[in-house]
Amino acid sequence: MGADGSALRRLPAVDRVLRTPEAEAAVARHGRSQTVKAVRLALAEARATGGEGATPAAIAAAAGLRLEAARRPKVRPVFNLTGTILHTNLGRALLAEEAVEAAVTAMRQALALEYDLGGGRRGERDGVLRELLCELTGAEDATVVNNNAAAVLLALNTLAEGREAIVSRGELIEIGGAFRMPEIMARAGSRLVEVGTTNRTHQKDYRGAIGPETGVILKVHTSNYRIEGFVAEVPARVLAGIAGAAGVPLVNDLGSGSLVDLSGFGLAREPTVAEAVAEGADLVTFSGDKLLGGPQAGFIVGRAALIARINRNPMKRAMRLDKIRLAALEATLRLYLDPDRLVARLPTLRLIARPKEEIATLARELAPAVAAALGVEAAVVDCASQVGSGALPLEEIASAGLALRGAAPDALAARLRALPVPVIGRIADGALLLDLRCLEDPRGFLANLAAP
Repeated sequence: MGADGSALRRLPAVDRVLRTPEAEAAVARHGRSQTVKAVRLALAEARATGGEGATPAAIAAAAGLRLEAARRPKVRPVFNLTGTILHTNLGRALLAEEAVEAAVTAMRQALALEYDLGGGRRGERDGVLRELLCELTGAEDATVVNNNAAAVLLALNTLAEGREAIVSRGELIEIGGAFRMPEIMARAGSRLVEVGTTNRTHQKDYRGAIGPETGVILKVHTSNYRIEGFVAEVPARVLAGIAGAAGVPLVNDLGSGSLVDLSGFGLAREPTVAEAVAEGADLVTFSGDKLLGGPQAGFIVGRAALIARINRNPMKRAMRLDKIRLAALEATLRLYLDPDRLVARLPTLRLIARPKEEIATLARELAPAVAAALGVEAAVVDCASQVGSGALPLEEIASAGLALRGAAPDALAARLRALPVPVIGRIADGALLLDLRCLEDPRGFLANLAAP
């Protein structure tokens, strides 16, 4: 700024800036009120820095950049190269194309959501999924809420409000966001009765705890951690017999429950929902957006009489799903009716099953271009992916990726996060590691790296 402040005196008025072609384009794209606000902010910044070079066109251009930055969605696509397939912070499961199409249709058109087309009268919202869930799990009946924590909360509130809920100490898990099972049980209005110890729980522990105030026995699948060594637990099949003999319902919370046997993909065997139902649990709860590969949801399947009680609970309405997720869930569940093509059509299973050799070939193809685009060394390396979202925490899936060196890993990670489509990797062994298991658009990835 000159000594006499002449640059400040030459700052253009708002109306003059708005008459520039740049500002007129901003008005057409963002609206007049937002453009005026951005112009005033740009003028204030110019005034604070002395006003040099603050022509009407320059102010309009600065306002336009501010508007474009504000217009960018906060929920943005990213390239998930962390090696975690179901990354909670990155949206968990990718939906199948069939589910995406169903969701788009639900957004654009009126639906027979709670309407019985045969009878021409009001229908049931959960009826959209009931038949599919019963066929896929072998359960008598089924209902759905907005996530699995809600499913557990609703089941406990329905069966054990003001009564006791028995659970093994070794199954009092904490899920993401510091939500703990004892707190969920308390909110459900049930009184927690812990049995056994952290590492060992026996049949006699459950039998000794059952009494007149027992409302439910809860078994929780510890999908997000493992206790190894001197351990013992009561299998669900045996626990179902104990609960049945006492006339107490058994709720088996599978967490990230799967409808297929994952051991076929080289992973540890996890109990499927159908197996949990067949073992005698009165109710089984599980997630929709984890191993099942659909949108966020919580399922409750099991005995028809208990499902009917759950559906009459006033809390059920507060936890119900919208039409978009119901449509996507229906399309996702229908894929399971065709097991021969399931892996090819369901992204979660396709990414789990992707061969390491295929990923390594991709890494070798991309390495020179990535190194040139970023000006760093890009070495092809072996690495280990994981399922994520609390499922199979000790299981690793052999994978391959690129280790980027030649710049500080933190700085390089920040640089990749600033790209038009942010690239999210992980720092390991002094390098930024890009695990390529979840990269299915290599051309788009390279074009993104080259973006200005």
